[in-house]
Amino acid sequence: MNKVKVIGFDADDTLWVNEPYFRETESKFCNLIKNGMGLEEVTEKLFEIEIGNIPLYGYGTKGFVLSMIETGLKITKGNIPTEKIQAILELGKAQMNKPIELLDGVVEVLEELQDKYRLIVATKGDLLDQERKLKKSGLLKYFHHIEVMSDKQEGDYQKLIRNLDIKPEELLMVGNSLKSDILPVLQLGGRAVHVPYHTTWEHEKVGDSETQNATYTKISNIRELLALLPA
Repeated sequence: MNKVKVIGFDADDTLWVNEPYFRETESKFCNLIKNGMGLEEVTEKLFEIEIGNIPLYGYGTKGFVLSMIETGLKITKGNIPTEKIQAILELGKAQMNKPIELLDGVVEVLEELQDKYRLIVATKGDLLDQERKLKKSGLLKYFHHIEVMSDKQEGDYQKLIRNLDIKPEELLMVGNSLKSDILPVLQLGGRAVHVPYHTTWEHEKVGDSETQNATYTKISNIRELLALLPA
């Protein structure tokens, strides 16, 4: 940790609540569109379509809305009523207008670290949506740089490190997703701290075999990050 100059924070479910809103919207959508199918079956179909659409739409609420509409079309064989399409659009708008609920300890940690390190946000998703959430969060003042990535794979972090003009070992990434926030950074030689969140999207889960040789620190609350860094 003595070599760390830049600390990157994931945004969704690391700085503020996000995934529960997706699951809440998903539940309402499934009840709206089930058309005689079981809720689990509708959920599986939506997930399948979401994953297939990531290369086209990327991550975020807008792509999620389009995937819900497509799922509705598939389930009803193209006979989805226009009022249900409107209802899906309203579900998406309601999700995007949710208040920003900061996670416990976030402000305290950023206050403590802002004068000691370059703090950045490294997140993925829809650019407009993530910028909106950052502005609403009141956290922008703490960050030197904001990076909204289309994805968070090894190549994306390589680009970030190059843009920051640092060495991989000078970056510490803090996030809730092993797949997106931790493993790619470790593969480049960076440092990583995992702060698990109680709800994780299925797409972000990894198996034990993928993490068994990974060296990172796991903490239960972001406040514990302060004790890991040099005084």
